[in-house]
Amino acid sequence: MPIQNQHSVTENPAPVLEPEVITDLDHPEAGATTAEYGIVMLAAVGFAGLLVVILKSEEVRQMLLNIVQNALSTAGG
Repeated sequence: MPIQNQHSVTENPAPVLEPEVITDLDHPEAGATTAEYGIVMLAAVGFAGLLVVILKSEEVRQMLLNIVQNALSTAGG
């Protein structure tokens, strides 16, 4: 059935574009970026967890507080 509008009658609608699927062995690194992204995300989550554990310890908290107090007293004096 032809599609009609004000200007013309078209027998064939616009073609449907489909994404290219890589299925051959010409692209040996296909998917490598996704794997690298996943590894980086796992490392970042592990590092964040380690920081949380470290910063919850009272010794580290006191050390950081002393650094900030010394910096403020030096800058203000």
